[in-house]
Amino acid sequence: MENPQKSSPLIRDLTRAFSHYNKHNILLKRNLKETTVFFREIRQNHSNTCSPLESGQLSCISLPRQDEEYLHNVVASAPYILILGQDCKARYQLLNCLLGEKLLPLGAEAGGACGLEGGACRRRKLCFTHGRQTRLSLALPGQYELVHQLAAHRGRWDTVPAQDLEIQECEDAAQRLAELEITLHHALLQDVKIMIPPCRNVQRIEDVLEDCKPSILPIILYAVNKEVLSPEQVSDLQRVRECLSFPVCFIRMPSAATEPASPEPARSGDADRSALYKQLLSLELIGSSAGHCACGAPAQTPGVKMQSILGESLERLHRVLVPFTRQVLQNQQAEAAHLLNGVHCRCLDLFINQAFDMQRDLQITPRRLEYTREKEGELFFSLLAIANRKQEEMKEMIVETLASMKEQLLDDAANLEFTDIIMSSNGEPVSSKDIKMCIDQIQDLIGNELSQAVANKLTSSVECLRESCVGTLERCLASLEKSTPDTSCVHNVTSNHLKQILNAAYHVEVTFHSGSSVTRQFWEQIKQIIHRITWVNPPSVSPEWKRKVAQDAIESLSAAKLAKSICSQFRTRLNSSHDAFAASLRQLEEGHTGRLERTEDLWLRVRKDHAPRLARLSLESRSLRDIVLNGKPKLGRELGRGQYGVVYLCDGWGGNHPCALKSVVPPDDKHWNDLALEFHYTRSLPKHERLVNLHGSVIDHSYAGGSSIAVLLIMERLHRDLYTGLKGSLTLKERLQIALDVVEGIRFLHGQGLLHRDIKLKNVLLDKQNRAKITDLGFCKPEAMMSGSIVGTPIHMAPELFTGKYDNSVDVYAFGILFWYLCTGSVKLPEAFEKCASKDQLWTNVKKGSRPERSPVFDEECWQLMEACWNGDPSQRPLLGIVQPGLQSIMEHLCDNSEQKSAQTDINTLTFPQELWRKSLLYLY
Repeated sequence: MENPQKSSPLIRDLTRAFSHYNKHNILLKRNLKETTVFFREIRQNHSNTCSPLESGQLSCISLPRQDEEYLHNVVASAPYILILGQDCKARYQLLNCLLGEKLLPLGAEAGGACGLEGGACRRRKLCFTHGRQTRLSLALPGQYELVHQLAAHRGRWDTVPAQDLEIQECEDAAQRLAELEITLHHALLQDVKIMIPPCRNVQRIEDVLEDCKPSILPIILYAVNKEVLSPEQVSDLQRVRECLSFPVCFIRMPSAATEPASPEPARSGDADRSALYKQLLSLELIGSSAGHCACGAPAQTPGVKMQSILGESLERLHRVLVPFTRQVLQNQQAEAAHLLNGVHCRCLDLFINQAFDMQRDLQITPRRLEYTREKEGELFFSLLAIANRKQEEMKEMIVETLASMKEQLLDDAANLEFTDIIMSSNGEPVSSKDIKMCIDQIQDLIGNELSQAVANKLTSSVECLRESCVGTLERCLASLEKSTPDTSCVHNVTSNHLKQILNAAYHVEVTFHSGSSVTRQFWEQIKQIIHRITWVNPPSVSPEWKRKVAQDAIESLSAAKLAKSICSQFRTRLNSSHDAFAASLRQLEEGHTGRLERTEDLWLRVRKDHAPRLARLSLESRSLRDIVLNGKPKLGRELGRGQYGVVYLCDGWGGNHPCALKSVVPPDDKHWNDLALEFHYTRSLPKHERLVNLHGSVIDHSYAGGSSIAVLLIMERLHRDLYTGLKGSLTLKERLQIALDVVEGIRFLHGQGLLHRDIKLKNVLLDKQNRAKITDLGFCKPEAMMSGSIVGTPIHMAPELFTGKYDNSVDVYAFGILFWYLCTGSVKLPEAFEKCASKDQLWTNVKKGSRPERSPVFDEECWQLMEACWNGDPSQRPLLGIVQPGLQSIMEHLCDNSEQKSAQTDINTLTFPQELWRKSLLYLY
């Protein structure tokens, strides 16, 4: 049999839908492969080169295993049209309609009892594939072809012989399970296979689906040729829904009583719906919002989970099946691309956040080390000064303490109860040994109480020092030690040395404990007292005697010697702790030096390699999702042309009307990366009324006949740009409102952590009400992701941009220049810049302080604001939170006069020679 190529609209449109799916699936598969390689390299590189602490920074940069498995299953799934139905006749009839020929028998030999329980029909599974030659064969699914003589092999045929469809009772088990493979040279089968499951008497539907479930993307069609479904058919459908989470397109086939079918009129309400529709709806096999009409066109929204639908007319199968098929394919790929893009965006945001953390670490760690060194030095010298000058004060303090405590000490000594000494009840003299023990205990009493009193006064004298600097120093040091690499051996050592310094200052009482040099000095004096005490007979240990011993001990103490000993010990301990602290801090600094070198290297790789590479994958996955859901946008007339792309009009795309389309052909990887990062930053921004909205992107692989790749960025279209607006007619009030709008937009970008870096007339767009929106975020980046590159438009570039070290104040500078244009109401180049013959000369003059001149029409407040914004010192430029209310005040002040008077004196009515326009354009772009 020869099978001619069919070219009906149904076949053509279905073929196009499957061809697009397969083409997009190749892109999705490639992006997934590159993504998997990227994450594997990230894990390997950083596990080999980084310490556990540093590799932990990138541990969350990964493709989740569950998502990876799902995505691999999606890209590996082949599209299949799965034809189910009430009986074989209905299924075969639908297959013939799809292929446009009478390939399967539909007469009485087609059977009709296969849809009933216990029916005699035993048709085998059919699988239709593409091939250059038409042929039939029996094969075990996924295994090998069986040697079997088919009726179709005996001669020429136009319709598959019925006996080849039937399973004979005499056939063995392998032949009964075999599927009939029908190979056709047919356009539709080039991109999709068609499967008709066997009758339910041969194999259960759930078993059939389980065998092929992991490897197919099913377009499930259900042919209906009776008024309602039987209980067995409903049960089969519920099993299909449980096994495959895909919608079903129910298609009513003409029954014998109604052939040929005639189109049914559209039904307006549920009361007029067919019995089949009501049954399917009641069984929740279709949804009430799935759409239902004579043509059967589904009312679905791209990207939203589809519902099963019912097409009531075979005559309009094209209008039912093509949208249904297209949307099943779209939803599958859009969901996969959306999931993959979500992983890209999440990890890219993590890269950017970690870049901020690494930048902060690189900036703050050296400052913390320096702060720790300075504050410990201040603490050390302060304590040392106390030790040097406190000796006389300490002497006086000891004298005062003894004077104030003397009576109390004497009373305590008189009432002292001795321990470990046996005393007679009447106070008779005891042995010399016991007397010495009594004297020792009296000495201990005096020493302990005196020590405590002196220590309390010393502690209170330096308490203010702790409150002034120690708390911050301790927290700073703890932070440094916490972030030290795990391989370092200086954890907590430096903090311990700091505590020793603090102990020298705040725990002076330890110097009075037994065993210390000061205590020994004290007891030496007490021994001299003991030697001076002579007696012939042991004295009576009475309160008077105890009091006398205590009084002699107190009077014999030398306050000067005690003070000298205390200060000497304090200095010794302080010097020792300070030297130990300095040594451990040097070790700590060495550990951080190596860590910071690795952090800076990682920061560079994140900015130069990891983030751009992932951003490009993100752009590709998002663009794939956008083109799957919305198609390729149609380019209209050219609206403008810049350094990096051409802007076209686009009537509509993705439900947005009208649009502007920016076509960019990146010449190299650097431009690709910059464009991808721009898209990510722009797309990640929440919508804001002062920023031009980006609708989506599409990558055109067929640009210039396929020799280049163009990235199409689809964005909101506005009326005109500010350059054109100033050449036209803008009132003073409108221009000041534009200035306020621009400041609001820049403030929002800064609040999101982004720098625009290219604020200029052409990058401010105006709507029909002359309200402004900022566009073109091509140079927009977070501060932590900037590499110090010199970017921007010459006359709007702040002087520090040429050094490569700058912050968001460069946008304030650029606004100051923009505000000058707004106040002049023209696009004429400032005189200071007009004299420059080249950009280099202009930049040189700007670095030397050259700025636009003051115009006679400027209000004093306006001029002061301009000068403040373009100040050569970035730290002296005002914050935009101060600029905005200042502008509001200027607007209220200048616009109190009538607009008519303002219009008469407005400078924007002037015209300029053609050569001045040309020279202005040189510096505006």
